[in-house]
Amino acid sequence: MKKNTFNMSLLLAMLLGCNAITQAQAEELAYVSNEKDNTISVINLAQHKVLREFDVGQRPRGLVLSHDGSTAYLCASDSDSIQIIDLVDETVTGDLPSGEDPETIALHPDGKIIYTSNEDDALLTVIDIGSRQVITQIDVGVEPEGLAVSPDGKLVVVTSETTNMVHWIDTETYENIDNSLVGARPRSAKFSQDGKQLWVSSEIGGTLSVFDVNTRQVIHEFTFAISGVHRDKVQPVGVELSRDGTTAFVALGPANHIAIIDVASMDIEEYLLVGRRVWQLAFNQDQSKLLTTNGVSGDVSVIDIAKRKVTHSIKVGRYPWGVVVRGAK
Repeated sequence: MKKNTFNMSLLLAMLLGCNAITQAQAEELAYVSNEKDNTISVINLAQHKVLREFDVGQRPRGLVLSHDGSTAYLCASDSDSIQIIDLVDETVTGDLPSGEDPETIALHPDGKIIYTSNEDDALLTVIDIGSRQVITQIDVGVEPEGLAVSPDGKLVVVTSETTNMVHWIDTETYENIDNSLVGARPRSAKFSQDGKQLWVSSEIGGTLSVFDVNTRQVIHEFTFAISGVHRDKVQPVGVELSRDGTTAFVALGPANHIAIIDVASMDIEEYLLVGRRVWQLAFNQDQSKLLTTNGVSGDVSVIDIAKRKVTHSIKVGRYPWGVVVRGAK
């Protein structure tokens, strides 16, 4: 009798554990900004389907989550604002002053400061979230776009598309301490988890530059060649690095592929075909999946990282741009 009671208890515990995992997976949601529909699509990543869409400001692009995952901050570029979105109610609850035409956005590790690039004014705007006030605006190169904050919060970098530079800015003094030339039209920037490297994509140059952060010098530059794809179509944009620092993923724009790179050897391991004009990338919470926004085909590709295979294509709104993933709470 005791043995049966023990077995029943064990079975119940296992069932409860499985149910908890299933619920956690079911509640993992992706949020995608649809640039031409002025909406956010909400995707259930367990079911791989769009649950709903909700309205936001004009021309939504850059998107970032608060550290607790309860709030999203969205660049509504043609509304000239950063919108604050309550992800419980999925409603816009307010705005942050952003300057004109905010395109991309980055959050300081302390969760209190937001940075945004103002493409038309060649500025980096620094915003205090709590007071909803602009702290300062910093002159950078022409058409700033990509942003990244170092893991220790001491540096913010900005890429300027027309100047073809990376600008290195001290977050305490707000001084531009260095400028580095890269390939034509730099788009995205991404620090490694340890803060030792910075990866920068150059859309028209067709390159990906890897910087040593201490020296601010390029230590490696990638070019990409995909069988059957003209080199002019290979336009690197979004970049993601795995949490363990072993693998990099790069969206290659109208080449309709992503590249997978071994970080230790700096070898391009393979290319995966995704949707048309792949733009930005985001991992789910445990980094078992990678999502890509595909602007021209209007969908999101879901990649199984372990299998290195596209497993799902999810139709969203017109010209999906940014994507973030919120874990179960």
